[in-house]
Amino acid sequence: MEPTADPTTTAPRWLTPGERDIWMALARVVIKLPAALDTQLQRDAGLSHFEYLVLAALSEAPGRLLRMSHLADLVKGSLSRLSHVVKRLEQHGWVRREACPSDGRYTNAILTDDGYAKIVASAPGHVETVRTLVFDALGDEQLSQLGSACHEILGRIDAPERRTC
Repeated sequence: MEPTADPTTTAPRWLTPGERDIWMALARVVIKLPAALDTQLQRDAGLSHFEYLVLAALSEAPGRLLRMSHLADLVKGSLSRLSHVVKRLEQHGWVRREACPSDGRYTNAILTDDGYAKIVASAPGHVETVRTLVFDALGDEQLSQLGSACHEILGRIDAPERRTC
């Protein structure tokens, strides 16, 4: 049964049964895929998925160095969350922080040689899990459609009118 709307307002655009099925499937993927990736990384590498993303982003950066604010944007985490994670990674000797030499107001995160070795050792198992759970499950046309759909949804999420500041 669908809720009734106030006749003086615009009626909600309820999902059709087919749309509801798609939405629920997507919601389950959004919840279960990160959990599965986290489980594999914790088991095989002792890393959370977010920690892996931080190490991976730094490993791909020129000089293995990024400003903390830019790194937070790349890994889609708050600066506060990133600071806590980088502190843990520092304790393992995988990352170090230094003041930006050109502008002391900023802090750079730098991947150490040990951190690079950690991401190199962790990547094969992670990539295999991603391949097994996502890419091996879909054909080329489905992957193309999935990519297009993801980019379209992300474009709407990231649209300027949706930003709060």
